[in-house]
Amino acid sequence: MAETAQTNGTAVLLDGRTISEQVRDELKKEVSAYKDVHPSFRPKLVAMQVGARSDSSVYIRQKSKACKETGIEFEHIQLAEDIQQSDLDAQLDSINNDPSVHGILVQLPLPDHLNTRHVVHSIRPEKDVDGFHAENIGNLSKRATEPFFHSCTPMGCIELLERYSIPVAGKNAVVVGRSDIVGAPVAMMLTNLDATVTLCHSRTQDLEEKVRAADILVVAVGKEGAVKADWVKAGAVVIDVGMNAKDDATKKSGYRWVGDVEAEAVQRASYMTPVPGGVGPMTVAMLLRNVVISAKRHFDASSRAKIVPSTLTLQEPVPSDIAIASAQKPKPIAQVVSELNLAHAEFEPYGKHTAKVTLDVIDRLKDNSNAHYVVVTGISPTPLGEGKSTVTIGLTQALYAHLKKPAFACVRQPSQGPTFGIKGGAAGGGYSQVTPMTSMNLHLTGDIHAITAANNLVAAAVDARCFHEATQTDAQLFSRLCPAKKGVRTFSNVMLRRIRKLGITDKTDPSTLTPEEIAQFVRLDIDRDAIMWRRVLDTNDRFLREITIGEAATERGMARHTGFDIAVASEIMAVLALTTSLADMRDRLGRMVVALSKQGVPVTCDDIGVTGALTVLMKDAIKPTLMQTLEGSPVFVHAGPFANIAHGNSSIVADRIALKLVGAPPGEPTTPDSSGYVVTEAGFGADIGFEKFVNIKCRASGLVPDAAVIVATVRALKMHGGGPDVVPGKPLADEYTQENLALLEKGFANLRRHIENVRKVGIPAIVAINAFATDTEAELQLIRTLARQAGAYDAVPTQLWAKGGAGAIELANAVVRCCNNEDSPAATDNSRDNNGFRFLYDADMPIKLKIETIAKQFYRAASVSFSDEAERKIAQFTKSGWDKMPICMAKTQYSFSADPALKGAPEGFDLPIRDIRASLGAGFIYPLCGAMQTLPGLPTRPCFYDIDIDPDTGDIVGLF
Repeated sequence: MAETAQTNGTAVLLDGRTISEQVRDELKKEVSAYKDVHPSFRPKLVAMQVGARSDSSVYIRQKSKACKETGIEFEHIQLAEDIQQSDLDAQLDSINNDPSVHGILVQLPLPDHLNTRHVVHSIRPEKDVDGFHAENIGNLSKRATEPFFHSCTPMGCIELLERYSIPVAGKNAVVVGRSDIVGAPVAMMLTNLDATVTLCHSRTQDLEEKVRAADILVVAVGKEGAVKADWVKAGAVVIDVGMNAKDDATKKSGYRWVGDVEAEAVQRASYMTPVPGGVGPMTVAMLLRNVVISAKRHFDASSRAKIVPSTLTLQEPVPSDIAIASAQKPKPIAQVVSELNLAHAEFEPYGKHTAKVTLDVIDRLKDNSNAHYVVVTGISPTPLGEGKSTVTIGLTQALYAHLKKPAFACVRQPSQGPTFGIKGGAAGGGYSQVTPMTSMNLHLTGDIHAITAANNLVAAAVDARCFHEATQTDAQLFSRLCPAKKGVRTFSNVMLRRIRKLGITDKTDPSTLTPEEIAQFVRLDIDRDAIMWRRVLDTNDRFLREITIGEAATERGMARHTGFDIAVASEIMAVLALTTSLADMRDRLGRMVVALSKQGVPVTCDDIGVTGALTVLMKDAIKPTLMQTLEGSPVFVHAGPFANIAHGNSSIVADRIALKLVGAPPGEPTTPDSSGYVVTEAGFGADIGFEKFVNIKCRASGLVPDAAVIVATVRALKMHGGGPDVVPGKPLADEYTQENLALLEKGFANLRRHIENVRKVGIPAIVAINAFATDTEAELQLIRTLARQAGAYDAVPTQLWAKGGAGAIELANAVVRCCNNEDSPAATDNSRDNNGFRFLYDADMPIKLKIETIAKQFYRAASVSFSDEAERKIAQFTKSGWDKMPICMAKTQYSFSADPALKGAPEGFDLPIRDIRASLGAGFIYPLCGAMQTLPGLPTRPCFYDIDIDPDTGDIVGLF
């Protein structure tokens, strides 16, 4: 505003109303323009009011109106006058941790029983748009720091000076009043603008003399006429912050507003603020500006995940996995959380380097576009494994730390069975690991223990129900299931579900049941020979595969034959991996069938009454565990079903959260340079884990992968070409350590089959050759050539174990090109099926036809034979309406067939189905092909021989 000081003896009025309107109009245009580029941008202010003071309510309405006119969302939270401090603190904490809120103000004054200073300082400084927090005021006084916000009224004073082009530098400025809200902050702001500032207050001597020397005078004491007109220096700039009510019978209200400076000063000053209409309107305008600043700052900082790699120091020879992991210091988990822009309420730390992430993130980011989705699978492996986890982690490290792409890995939690058995852990290997690997491979956050507890609670409940039904009458059972409390019987929630299942839909009071209905309700009448539910533990223990229970004298006559499975084979693990929400998990747990009645009726967890308790045991397990790789990229470790006896994939919720966290805000352009990547892993070979990823996991999640990476090794391909058996603990035969192109080319048939299968469902396949030191260049090149000819998008040698992400840069580039639909480097590009992603079969097909489709199209079996037991189960499942679920084949991982000795790419074989089971909670049917063990045993020399702890340092040794 270019108006200059008048010379007719009357000051130019610093018109706060006009300037405020200009500021608000500018903010409205700024918000609108920002929304045009970033459609999800929604600045929001929350105002908390305690009680219902009329003056406070007026101020709240003014702020609400101003926000709406500017394009700022406004929420008014009105609390009771007598609210307790702890309850107010809880309300503030909730708003502080709400990422959709960018500004918080608490309308003052507060009732006397509340601590105003505590409340003001409880607002997080980055949301303190009033600028009252000690951190904001303190940073204002430091030349080396900047506050998140300047206090609104002082900033309004400065804005008026700037809009009227009033010079400040070198001037003598006097501030009368030293409050934290106006006086002290405005003095610091003027100092920062190079004025020479004198701060005066009630104890200042010779106040008149100091005021007379002022070129710029700011008065904020809340006292009418505190500064006399004749004290004002001729030509001074006067900013009167005071608002004092003065009796005036001529006014309808009975009073008028006057300032702290006598109004006659307008005859001496060059510029002066009117009262009202000067500083007052500017306060609201500056509040709105602070909210917009806060919202833009938050959006710019949180709309994209930040990439902050950790540096690896590579060594030769490569040390042990645990030595590498111990030498690399992980980032604090709070830093990883911050880089992912998670809100405070969206994560729960478990120590220094691990955290649980809540499912609230999915809802908050539901409008974000998904990142690119990449699944890592493999060829039919040797017993040593081909490094699928290592490739998953190393590829993510390459994308994140070397290509600078937002990238996230999603992997399964290792079972302690293999960790202490023969295979070891599953954190990756070499310089491509999840860290801390000791935490990941041991208890982590206790999810598998929760599954074990929940599973065994079901088992105990089933046997206990059989025992009690065998020893009690209907009346006794009813009296104990629905005990009378003060003469009143009630149903629990889970009992009401059973009542409705029985068709008794009009009764909710136990006392209204007829004797026949009571008998229906209390008698599950479980056939003890048809109990399907087994106990589990997370230890390889072959002697618990088949056991007899109920041998104690107290359970005489109740003995029965049963057994244990490995914990990760529990249906509850499959439920955890396939669930989409807490409510969905509860429903799935309730649907799990544990037995059949003597009449052949399925008995579920809802019938047993244990569903709610199971959900309570699993309430923390449903939250994915956040960790990081050695190079600092984020990792979700969640769920751990085996792929040979279950569906073999990490959880849907982990994938969904990761896809949103490194995806793009709604409306934001997604370019090859800005795209994020989520790399998930499917267990064992593509015939098992990948097939289930497509037909079970993707069917349940609705997610579609952009690319599949097939991990292959020279060693495994030579084995499939007819090489000697690969036996853990024994040295490799010469065929595997010396160049043998003929053997390799013959074994390539296995990889070719997997490439064909991946492409069969419309997903481009990239081959990652996990190279070993004994592999020759000619062998690697042969695989590359044959894979491209077989239809792979590309085939890339990697050195992830020895070099981490640096050893997978070429692979990462291939993934980026493929996900962004760039042409394949293959001479003849037939790598992409133009028909797009599709399931292998329709879930509504008959059970037998679905099994035969998998067997004949993916395995290349000539026929499928069903045992009498399998035939009986298929008929029973079809009659029960369970035939519309996908199929989860339980089959050896070492061959396309059910015979682990049948290597390569066999055809024309028969696939025997010896049994078939239903997992209604997980939502699939699983046929058992051949002899499948659901509880591994320990080898002659288990891994636990090498695992120990240094008692002096507490460091774990021997894990791998």
